[in-house]
Amino acid sequence: MQMDTFQTPVVMIVFNRPRTTRIVFDAIAKIRPAKFLVIADGPRANKPGEDELCLQVREIVKTFDWPCELLTNFSHGNLGCQERVISGLDWAFSLVEEAIILEDDCLPDASFFPYCAELLGRYRGDSRVAYVSGCNLVQQYTNTDDSYYFSQIGGIWGWATWRSEWQRYDRHLIGWLKLRNERKLAEIFDQPKAVASWARIFDLMYENKGPDTWDYQWLYTNLKNNSLVIVPSVNLISNLGFGEDATHTTIEDARFMLPAAKMEFPLKHPSSFIPSRSLDRRRVQDMFSQPLFQRLSIKLHRFARRCFI
Repeated sequence: MQMDTFQTPVVMIVFNRPRTTRIVFDAIAKIRPAKFLVIADGPRANKPGEDELCLQVREIVKTFDWPCELLTNFSHGNLGCQERVISGLDWAFSLVEEAIILEDDCLPDASFFPYCAELLGRYRGDSRVAYVSGCNLVQQYTNTDDSYYFSQIGGIWGWATWRSEWQRYDRHLIGWLKLRNERKLAEIFDQPKAVASWARIFDLMYENKGPDTWDYQWLYTNLKNNSLVIVPSVNLISNLGFGEDATHTTIEDARFMLPAAKMEFPLKHPSSFIPSRSLDRRRVQDMFSQPLFQRLSIKLHRFARRCFI
């Protein structure tokens, strides 16, 4: 008996890692998305052999064997993390109204997909919610009977959002200087160290002196708009990307290398939209427990980067 296809579009962002790409692709293949969009960066001219790795990755994502509309956005040259992800998601959301997004090192539990699909439907058109996250890096501190909670910083190791929210993306941190001078971050974060650290990060991104990334700007967009992020009560994503071949997570850190767990259904929904500031506070404490520039060099870029992510 043939399985039905999964109707929510799935976007996969890939680059030069055949091993992790294959593992994540196989997880996506199990749910058989009817529409599968792939964003790929091109090889760097100064990296011998990378062209072959990029080619291997692109061949992997073409090996689907289910009824599927495959849409690809492959860059001939290397655009870098920031430009590739931004231009890629702009392309994806020009074609679909909503999507689940996975990078090539974010391995989801199978329950991640129906969890995202249900919440995309439930909060569609609700401008209070920016996106649905699949990762919970403070799972050990999460004590709730609900299936998820609301956060102000979220996490993008596996996430889902709508075209309407992505269109609010503020790449250039418009208005940052005014917000900084009005000390607005102190209204969000109650730890002076966190306020100073985030201000420094946003300063660097505003001045185009920060790392080649896109997710600090996504965090800024959502903080500026007072948006909420849905975070699962259990971690649904295992990050495979720590190691020497990673762009940012070159140093292993057990706090962020959590296994993926299973979400139980039916989902239990929170009774309010009040964000869990105690869990956000714990996330921030973990994020800023290392010197700032050390964090920027390892992919706490994906946690301090992404840890709004």
